[in-house]
Amino acid sequence: MTTEIIVNTGPLITLAKIDALHVVGRLPYRFISPKEVHEELKAGEAMGYTQAIPQWLEIKSTVASIAPVVLTALDLGESAVIQMAMERKTQWVCIDEWKARRAALSVGLDVVGVLGLLARAKKDGIIDRVFPYVRKAIDEGVRYHPELVKRILSAIGEA
Repeated sequence: MTTEIIVNTGPLITLAKIDALHVVGRLPYRFISPKEVHEELKAGEAMGYTQAIPQWLEIKSTVASIAPVVLTALDLGESAVIQMAMERKTQWVCIDEWKARRAALSVGLDVVGVLGLLARAKKDGIIDRVFPYVRKAIDEGVRYHPELVKRILSAIGEA
C-alpha cells in the first residue's frame, strides 16, 4: 500500500520556486491536498505568483467543515491539511510552517517538510545532491534554521 502524504500550500510553493516539483513527484508516495490548499494555490497563480499545482497532486475534500477555533491559530490550508490527515487516518503531513508543524505533531501526526522530501529523493537516487536545492530555496527567500539544514545535509552525507 502506498504511503499517503497530505501536503500544505507552503511546501508546494517552495518546491515550485526551486524547480523541484518533478523531483518530489517521482517519490513513492501518494500526495494529496485538501481543496482549501488548491484554492490558495489557484488564488496565488491568479495574482501572478509561481504555478505550484503539479499533475501528480490529488485534490480531495475534507468530510467535515474546519472548526472555527482551529482557524484562530492556523490558516485555512494548514487546518484543512491536519483535519484531512485525521479524517483519512493518514499518518504523514507535509508542512513547513513551524506553528502548523507543532499542531500536527500535537495530534500525533508525523511531519515532513521540503528538506525531508529532498533528502528522500537523494536516498532513492532521484537527485545526486540536496544542497543546490537548499541554496536555491534560501536565495528565493525561504528561511530554514541553519541547524536544521546542517543536520539534514550531514545525515545524507553532504556536510
